[in-house]
Amino acid sequence: MARAAALKPEQVPADSKPTLDAFTKSIGFTPNMMATFAQSPIAFNAWAGLLGSLSKALDVKTRDGIGLAVSEVNGCNYCLAVHSLTAEHMAKLPAEEIILARKGRASDPKRDAALQFARKVIETRGQVSDTDLKAVRDAGYTDANVMEIVALVAMYSLTNFFNNVFDPEKDFPAVTPAGSI
Repeated sequence: MARAAALKPEQVPADSKPTLDAFTKSIGFTPNMMATFAQSPIAFNAWAGLLGSLSKALDVKTRDGIGLAVSEVNGCNYCLAVHSLTAEHMAKLPAEEIILARKGRASDPKRDAALQFARKVIETRGQVSDTDLKAVRDAGYTDANVMEIVALVAMYSLTNFFNNVFDPEKDFPAVTPAGSI
């Protein structure tokens, strides 16, 4: 049960409306998570700005994979559903790659290194080892790329925490529980 209600269009604060309207136009509907998050124009617009900037980081398969890995660790079923859908339809990842990503892995060696590193970042709260950092660098990621991975982990964690706290009504197809994959 949702702990905060998704806003109806007439309830959206004026400072959140342009951002929410842009998402609605882009996606084709207003996800409940966004209609709930829009209650705080400061937090909502800050997140939207970060999302927009980080949509240029790395490639879509790696970004979606990181979103899946982080959401799995954080236990965010809403985000797992969203990222599973976007990974399938936007990143064109097959089902087996989506499952691997949820485990912090990928069949592509370079992407695998990024996902393993992202999972280490979230599991250790950023206290990664020198070996972890060397592995992602050895896979071909620059320090700037590593910073982008860390920023993606933080951004996905923000939405995971938001959804875990407020539990918006699910409006994306549910995914298989983690214990079953």
